[in-house]
Amino acid sequence: MWEGNQLVVSQQTETFYNLIGKDWRPSLSGETFPVTNPADQRIVLGICQQSTAKDVDDAVREAKKSLPTWKGMAAPKRGEYVRKTAQLIEDHSAEFLELLVKEVGKSRADAQAEVTRTIRVMRFLAGEAERLTGENIPSWDAGITGYTKREPVGVVGVITPWNVPLAISAWKIATALVCGCTVVFKPSSQTPLVSLKLIEAYLANDLPPGVLNVVTGPGSKVGDAIANHPDVKAISFTGSNAIGTHINQLVAKRGARFQAEMGGKNPFVVLEDADLDLAAEHVIAGGLGESGQRCTATSRVIVLQEIADKFVQKLTDKINRLKIGDPIDEQTDMGPVIDQSAMESILNYIETGKQEQAVLVTGGYRLTGEEHINGWFIAPTVFRRVTPEMTIAQEEIFGPVISVMEATDFEQALEWANDVKYGLSSSIYTNDMHRAMAFINNIEAGLTHVNMPSTYSEPHYPFGGVKATGIGGMREVGSTAIDFYTEWKTVYIKPHAK
Repeated sequence: MWEGNQLVVSQQTETFYNLIGKDWRPSLSGETFPVTNPADQRIVLGICQQSTAKDVDDAVREAKKSLPTWKGMAAPKRGEYVRKTAQLIEDHSAEFLELLVKEVGKSRADAQAEVTRTIRVMRFLAGEAERLTGENIPSWDAGITGYTKREPVGVVGVITPWNVPLAISAWKIATALVCGCTVVFKPSSQTPLVSLKLIEAYLANDLPPGVLNVVTGPGSKVGDAIANHPDVKAISFTGSNAIGTHINQLVAKRGARFQAEMGGKNPFVVLEDADLDLAAEHVIAGGLGESGQRCTATSRVIVLQEIADKFVQKLTDKINRLKIGDPIDEQTDMGPVIDQSAMESILNYIETGKQEQAVLVTGGYRLTGEEHINGWFIAPTVFRRVTPEMTIAQEEIFGPVISVMEATDFEQALEWANDVKYGLSSSIYTNDMHRAMAFINNIEAGLTHVNMPSTYSEPHYPFGGVKATGIGGMREVGSTAIDFYTEWKTVYIKPHAK
């Protein structure tokens, strides 16, 4: 818990409560659930509330009550709450890093990257409070002053995933707050603790009661209740396509605003003139970082046939030198996947790849050594001779599985890159800028990279995807992030004639 501006991590299992208004409360259900360490399921990290629709209703009521005062505050002052909270996280970055390592199973390098990303994105978005600009537009009537201004959409729901629980929660909440919205927040039940520490940091900076409310529990109860609540005017969601589509249907029935960032099946094209060592290193960074559990992860490597053997050998050699184990160890390169269900799903995809005649190059099994037996560890896996119609080339696996596809030329590589329902991120490795530009102009993705990993992004650029990846058409972070959380008001002023 936060004492003043100091983060104190309990040595005993801590029970965490819902934040409703100014109070931390147990759920009205009286039920709780444990949060465990994916590297060792025997370790219980915390106990959270198994909430109900009534808990959500109480949270929305508090958010609605606080809305007029928060909306009426000068926008730069709202931004100061975000900026000060970012500073507090930076001051205690080591503690946040430890929570990410233990709760999500990220390596220390990946956890540090998320903490850094969180601080940067919050600082950028804090500045947006001073850039909530409209336009002064000339009228046809010289006696009329006309302009536009942004106003907050109202109470918003924020629903976040387990794989990036600090940064994604931070950027959604920060954007809502600087725009003048109040928030009802549901973190993932798999990794709620670091998200709750983010909320505690806001409270340590004296955020007014009711501006930010948190309800933990299952999506089928808490998420649906947020989606169905008539006083929730907009919902920002990141997660799976199945859940995102479900929530969209609920929200659409009452005409509320909805934003979703969902799955990806991101292509990584390697041409014959590429630096193959660099490409192999970046496939590992993008495809196996965070155990492949990122929506922007590299999952399909499309390499030209003439260099396929050489590239796959380089990739395999580098993968076989990775250390897979408990991310508490600073030498660990890749930790576990999030839970047993995820592990079983990934292993099922691997079996499907074998059955569909993809060639297993390395990995393909659960790790069961002494340091792995109590966690959810999968050996990094590479298939080659994967063809576009195969399941592992089409469906999001969300794990440490890389499918290598061997194209005859650049045109076929581009065709295959677009031959999926998703459109989030993409990369091409080449020194030929003509083909690089052809890729940029024709790839169906919200993000694209040249000689860079598919996972790379910065907080002052828009983030999001096309096709089945995104719903709502509004990007997160960057200067356009405020569009989702604000409404336009047009103003005409004509002084009374004397």
